[in-house]
Amino acid sequence: MNVEQLVREALQEEAAAGGTPRGDLADRVLTARRRRNRRGVAGAAAVTAALVAAILTVPGTGDGQETASPASESITGDVVGHPDQSPPRDLIAAGNTAVSGYFTSRAVKQSNGQELFTRYYTVLDQKTGRYKALDTKWAWAAVAPGMRTAAVLEGELPAWRIGLLDLVTGKVERWIPTNRPVAGVEWSPDGKRLVATAYSKNPDRIDRPRGNRTGFYLVDAGSGEVGPFRTLRQPKPDKWGNYDGNSREDVGWSHDGTRLYVERPKSSGGKSDNRAWYTTSGARTAPPAGERFAGWSQAGLSPDGKHVAVDGDSEGSWIINATTGQKVGLVPGMQPLAWADSKRLITIGCDPKRCSGKNEYRSQLLLVTVGSKKAVPLSGFRKASADYLGRWMPLTAAR
Repeated sequence: MNVEQLVREALQEEAAAGGTPRGDLADRVLTARRRRNRRGVAGAAAVTAALVAAILTVPGTGDGQETASPASESITGDVVGHPDQSPPRDLIAAGNTAVSGYFTSRAVKQSNGQELFTRYYTVLDQKTGRYKALDTKWAWAAVAPGMRTAAVLEGELPAWRIGLLDLVTGKVERWIPTNRPVAGVEWSPDGKRLVATAYSKNPDRIDRPRGNRTGFYLVDAGSGEVGPFRTLRQPKPDKWGNYDGNSREDVGWSHDGTRLYVERPKSSGGKSDNRAWYTTSGARTAPPAGERFAGWSQAGLSPDGKHVAVDGDSEGSWIINATTGQKVGLVPGMQPLAWADSKRLITIGCDPKRCSGKNEYRSQLLLVTVGSKKAVPLSGFRKASADYLGRWMPLTAAR
């Protein structure tokens, strides 16, 4: 199958879904190309060139105008860092991963005296290639691979509908209602589906009894179709009213998007896998090969499936053999966020050459390499405090 036909088929899929091309379109076309035994760099270049030309000429929906090309497509450097910016103002990226945005948070007192853990989101504006604050009405936001769309929920949580926010136009292009309220959403690795975690009460109410998760939905992002509700409750408090867990325990995706998981409480230590695994139908299952040792790390399994990055401390983070669980190396940084490729990681930490590493709160985004102690700063330092509105938490997504 030639390049033009691959692109044509991908665009036809988008048209059938009733939307403009998603940000992961290039990845899907390239993946299809690889499945047909693509050989050589020239093939990839041809696919990319044809794809970009096709996207730029696809008509927008409804207004008869051409769809704008995302700003992130013009920022093509392998490593794009801004070590003088904290929080970042311009796109940060490395390899196949970008910082899609960040959030700040604070405990906000309510009229009844309770406190609500509140997030304030800033995401990449695809018109400018810079980060832009979202409207504060969005209590939850998750950016899709490709960074063209964000799934958003209105506060106060839980919400009865999911919005798909176009990061080029800044408008909600689709509302997806749910029969039960949800308080968290996460994109599948291929950007085609969402898992929406349902709660009976707001899990971010600090003084509210814990354990209000009721289950989850799988949502097709292209069609807006919501799958059947799957019951998945949190354990009940013990007879003294104590709950061994967190009030928010959202459902997440496996590395390949075939299974789901929820985090086990950290107090259940001693387990090589700190996640409880489920099928997409909600049945308990074994962990996927390679993810038994994922722990609580956001980065998890490397793209080639060989290594797992686990959370560390001021001394660094261990890289684990995904098959044996053996430690294979220590990299700078205490909180691995995402793999840039199979050898490099975006992490939160402190460059050993610039600070003592003893203050975990004086940290920045770093690019680190397996087998090396070198750390490349990607952002400026975050203030050395655990709780203040300007302390930002990065979000990542595939470029």
